[in-house]
Amino acid sequence: MFDVLVYLYENYWRPDACPDHRQLSRKLSAVGFESDEIQEALSWLDGLAESAQAVGGTQDANSMRIYTDVERELLGEESIGFISFLESAGVLPPAMREMVIDRASAVGTGRMDLEEVKIIVLMVFWSLGEEPDALILDELFVDPQDRLIH
Repeated sequence: MFDVLVYLYENYWRPDACPDHRQLSRKLSAVGFESDEIQEALSWLDGLAESAQAVGGTQDANSMRIYTDVERELLGEESIGFISFLESAGVLPPAMREMVIDRASAVGTGRMDLEEVKIIVLMVFWSLGEEPDALILDELFVDPQDRLIH
């Protein structure tokens, strides 16, 4: 599913630039994605669209998020640390953080690795028509072992 999401991000600048589900399914199939993977991704995107419409909640920017045991098990310490980093950098407001957690919970594959969470963060930005700044894109795409230290 994550490969389909990355493909959509790379090929459609916003969700409303995507064709309808039937046509998009055909295009994704023609590119080589499996039918099950396509349907899983499209269903996940439907949930993302619902979340995006609900953004703008009443959460205080200074509020503190306490993760449940289930969320801690699902996300893991590294991913929670990454989400906290994005929040502290001021690029992931509470409403978007909740979208990330909601969409991670919707994957349903057990513990997520950091790379999957990064894709979810990217898709949350994409769903809202927002482009993360260059430093955040760097955090999302560049493997820490490939970074050059000056």
